[in-house]
Formats: sequence, C-alpha cells, structure tokens
Amino acid sequence: MKVTREQAEANRERILDSAAQLFRERGFDGIGLNDLMQAAGLTRGGFYGHFESKDDLAAQATRRAMQTNRDEWKKQTDRSLTAWVRTYLSDAHRDHPGAGCSLVALAGDAARGGPAVKQVFSEGVERLLATLQTQMPAADAAEQREEALVMLSTLVGALLLSRAVGDERLSRELRDAARHHLPAGGG
Repeated sequence: MKVTREQAEANRERILDSAAQLFRERGFDGIGLNDLMQAAGLTRGGFYGHFESKDDLAAQATRRAMQTNRDEWKKQTDRSLTAWVRTYLSDAHRDHPGAGCSLVALAGDAARGGPAVKQVFSEGVERLLATLQTQMPAADAAEQREEALVMLSTLVGALLLSRAVGDERLSRELRDAARHHLPAGGG
C-alpha cells in the first residue's frame, strides 16, 4: 500500500517523538530499532525510508529533545526563574527522564556519540544557554553568559547525580544544595 507524502511525514514525526523520549529514558544503546519503531506504531521495515542509520536518528531525535527543552525552558523562565529552578530540581523531574531534560539524559551518550550527535548537542547547549543568559542579572553580556554557564552546569550536575544515587536522602541533598547556591534558587 502506497503511503502519501503527508502520512510519511507524520510517521517520521512519530518516530522522532518516540525516539526523543526513549533515548532519554534508556540511552542510545538501550533500545533497538525494532522497539523504537514499535513505540511509534510502525514496523522496522520503514525505518530506512526515514533515516540513514540509527546514528542519524540519534542526532535528529537529540535535536528534537533539545528543542522541546528550550521551548519549555523559555516558557518557564519567562514566568519565574526561581519557580523554574525548583521545578527542574524536583522529585518529579528526577523520576521521569523520558519527559525531562535532554542534557541530563543524553550527555553521556552524546560524549560517546559521533560527530553529528556532538554537533547537535553543542548547538542545543548553546541555545539553552542563550535562553538562560537573558534571565541573568549581571551587568554585561560576558558576565551573564558566565552566570548562565554556572547555572546550567549546576542544575544539570545536581539532577544527574540525584538520578544516579540510590539514596533518597543524598538525592535530595544534592538538589537542595544546588538550589540553595543558585541566585534564582530561592535558597
């Protein structure tokens, strides 16, 4: 059965959305093509009609996840940077990596990934930094960028470590300490 151009594009979008979520949950190597395609409601046979390789999908799904994060960060930081920091360092965000920050979920995979994934990841970090930089109180752009770098590194590091430890008390301490030391953390 012939698939229309519109249906092919809709299928591609479903694959990207599913992959963006599943890669954040399980990592690039934690899920195979069969499971990725099944999650999108499609068969493996159609994969190569949309993507050159799993690496190509990883780069494009990373771009999708990073853009989703940036859109959400922009909405949240425009409302209240303090509230956004609390939400970012919350139990809910820690416990749901598939819907959470792609920086935390995909950094290790991106570090081991190919040039395309690293390029997409770098571009995504720059865009997220630009979003944060506009919210920093420093007097000039260089200081705002430095503050944004510190905030981003602190948030990502605290959330990553809080997910990695098996101790609820330590997980909370990591996030509370980060929140306390960030200018917008409300600490």
